[in-house]
Parts: sequence; C-alpha cells; structure tokens
Amino acid sequence: MNTPMSMLTSRGRVLPFSEKERTEEETGTLESSLLQMIEDNRRSSLQLREKTERSRKEAIRHATRTADLLVKAVNGGVEECFVNEKRIEAEIRSLAVTVARFGKQTDQWLAATHAVNSAVKEIGDFENWMKTMEFDCKKITAAIRNIHEDH
Repeated sequence: MNTPMSMLTSRGRVLPFSEKERTEEETGTLESSLLQMIEDNRRSSLQLREKTERSRKEAIRHATRTADLLVKAVNGGVEECFVNEKRIEAEIRSLAVTVARFGKQTDQWLAATHAVNSAVKEIGDFENWMKTMEFDCKKITAAIRNIHEDH
C-alpha cells in the first residue's frame, strides 16, 4: 500500500506537492511512531519477563525456606519424641531391675515366713505333745496310785 501513487492520492484524489511532502512527513512520523511503539513493547515485555523471573526466583527461595522451616519443625518434634522414648526405655529397664530385686526380696520374706510358721507349728506340736505326755503321765500316776492303794 505504500506505492508512489498511493502517496500522491488521498481518498481517490491527486494531492498537490506540498500536501505530498506533508503526507510523506506524516508517513515518516507514523513509521517512527510505530517503530517507537514496537520498541516500547519490546522493552516492556523484556522488563515484564525480568520481573516475572525475579518473582519466580523469589517464590522458589521463599518456598525453599518454608520447606526447610517445616522440616526443622517436624524433625524437632521427632527428635523430642526420640529423646523421650530413650528416657522411657531407660526408666523401664531401671524399673525391671527394681521389680526383679523386689521379687527376690519377697521370695526371701516368704521363705522366712514359712520357716517361722513351721517353727511355730513345731512349737505348737511340741506343746501339744507335752500336754498329751503330761496327761498320759497323770493317768499313769493315777493308775499306779490306784494299784498301790488297792494292795
């Protein structure tokens, strides 16, 4: 559309030379304006691309920081649980030793109690035997007296 004839005509009529120069100036101005607009668009696109890239890198940096903080928070809880588990296991071992010691001591007390019970029973048996012997002796003594008095 930029033919010499189209430059000379504007809407179907032939332009005088002064209008022709003005049209060429306007065309030059129009081209430079378009070139300027293209350059501005390219510059703003480049700036937008750079800004987007900076924002993407910043978002990645923030996401990485957040992930690190979450991992630290979770690991801190896990570490605390692990330490508590070790303490509980040590306490369980200590209590198991104490329970075993008390079990042995209880067995000793049972054995001593059984021995005392046996001794008391034997004393009771001996006392009963003594009473029986005393009763038998009295019967024998009474029988001997009866025999002795009858003769």
